[in-house]
Amino acid sequence: MLRPIGRQCQFKSSASVFPSGCDYTGSSVAPEKTSPGKRSFRKHRSPAASANAWTQRTSDGVCTLQVNALNKLPWLVHGFSTRPGGVSALVGRSAVAQEKVEQVLNLGFAEWDSRENVLENRRRFQFALGAGEFALISLKQFHSDVVHVFETAPADPCRGDASVTNQPGLLLGVQTADCVPILLVDPRRRAVAAVHAGWRGTLQRIVIKAIGKMQMEFATKPVDLLAALGPAIGGCCYEVGTEVASAFLARFPNAAEWFDELRTGDEPDPLQWLSMMPPGHQPPAKNVYLDLRKANRAQLLDAGLHAKNIFASDLCTACHRDLLFSYRKEGARSGRLLSVIGIYTIFVK
Repeated sequence: MLRPIGRQCQFKSSASVFPSGCDYTGSSVAPEKTSPGKRSFRKHRSPAASANAWTQRTSDGVCTLQVNALNKLPWLVHGFSTRPGGVSALVGRSAVAQEKVEQVLNLGFAEWDSRENVLENRRRFQFALGAGEFALISLKQFHSDVVHVFETAPADPCRGDASVTNQPGLLLGVQTADCVPILLVDPRRRAVAAVHAGWRGTLQRIVIKAIGKMQMEFATKPVDLLAALGPAIGGCCYEVGTEVASAFLARFPNAAEWFDELRTGDEPDPLQWLSMMPPGHQPPAKNVYLDLRKANRAQLLDAGLHAKNIFASDLCTACHRDLLFSYRKEGARSGRLLSVIGIYTIFVK
């Protein structure tokens, strides 16, 4: 039996050596395109990650992304939001440095947007998915490894970065603007999960902990799970400091596969004398590029999922700002995407 959630949320978070805060440093969807001159990056491709695994749908101007394999489950609703189709007025700059106002589907509460606009955008998004009657459960995300189990919708949002349920009528959601949104489905036990994985959450293995919670609560077997990794900033654009690379290398033996080149900042410089600077006064080490989706895919495989059941979008939020939001590229005035999953109360067998 699931424990009741009630009005209060209890959690424990793993300690982190890093400061808290933001770590965003009907047609087939085209794969990610990298413009000339952009940093190249080793890409892992599999049949499950191809564009044919995903579908783009539009309803009343609202565009959503879905995984075809998940659409085959009649009791399941899921979707990843995009940028167009909302009522929020986002002020930006055009190519000629003039201000422009864009109507966007911002699904996260932000200082630049009104609460009324966000609620209307969420209504439109849920309606586009056929989930208008669902109770949306969003979290107060803080880049943690906290996973909540929900039997009913809480009175107030809980602090955490992942949620699981097997109860119909609940729509689990996570907000992103570069981080990786991950949706998990157990077709046998009819249980679902939504996970927000930034680099801090990935470092803390949040997706593995969400799977562990499903195992404890619903007797889920990882081999039965389907996983969808939505649009996120790609390894072509996600630049992080060498301290991040060091942290991953300390916890994952295969971490080098997730970076364009693994540097920790401690490598000796044989040409130090050319800089004419004394020891300790050299410029900081060059940053590295991290592929968060590849890192989370590797964790899903380590947890026991079959490769054929992992569906990763190729869309990079930083490369496709006409379709998606990117905090790294747009800053504090970026909107938020919402990725949701739920179980229908009544469905056609």
